[in-house]
Amino acid sequence: MEIILAGIKQALSLLISFDPEVLAITWLSLKVSGTATLISLFIGIGIGTAVALSSFPGRQIVVSVINTGMALPPVVVGLFVTIFLWRNGPFGYLEILYTPAAIIIAQAIIATPIVMGITLAAMQQLPRKLRLQILALGATRFQMVWLLIKEARLSLMAAVMAGFGGVISEVGASIMVGGNIKGYTRVLTTATVMETSRGNFDLAIALGVILLLFAFVINLVLTRIQQRERPQ
Repeated sequence: MEIILAGIKQALSLLISFDPEVLAITWLSLKVSGTATLISLFIGIGIGTAVALSSFPGRQIVVSVINTGMALPPVVVGLFVTIFLWRNGPFGYLEILYTPAAIIIAQAIIATPIVMGITLAAMQQLPRKLRLQILALGATRFQMVWLLIKEARLSLMAAVMAGFGGVISEVGASIMVGGNIKGYTRVLTTATVMETSRGNFDLAIALGVILLLFAFVINLVLTRIQQRERPQ
């Protein structure tokens, strides 16, 4: 219990003193996970909506693959991204392994199926007749899709929170593709693991507390936006 209390006190001390290293790690965590989430939204909402509104042979298999991807193990993603970005791999010429860009790629792959699956479920819950009503009013297909997305915005906001939560707390892939390099690819989760392995439990707890506060503030903002849009 004393270790936990010491960790909380150190977390407050690091935050109040604006420790440069902690601020840099926190900022990199936000930048990397935020970028990965935005990429996952662009891909996930697009594909999820397309699958939800389409009918084609093998659709159930595609939906099953998407749902399976929601439980994609981060270490497996890290393994394959590392192989593809390795110097002898297909994309080794890019030389981005052990860089923030590699972490963004891995986290985007992790978050995309989550966003895609929630989007798919949200769009399927909308009444089928709603599409026909929108088209009957003279809307183009693009306008119809946009109106359906707006109608499902509360569920899609949940997709944003789930996608961001999945990557901000991820550690396996980030270590594998980022290398946990101090001042370059070290994020809150990888720093916490490193300090724990060194036996620096007070600092590890401090970093964990900062990560929890960070995730809470981001999700609080997103929740306020979501609930503000809730029908009265």
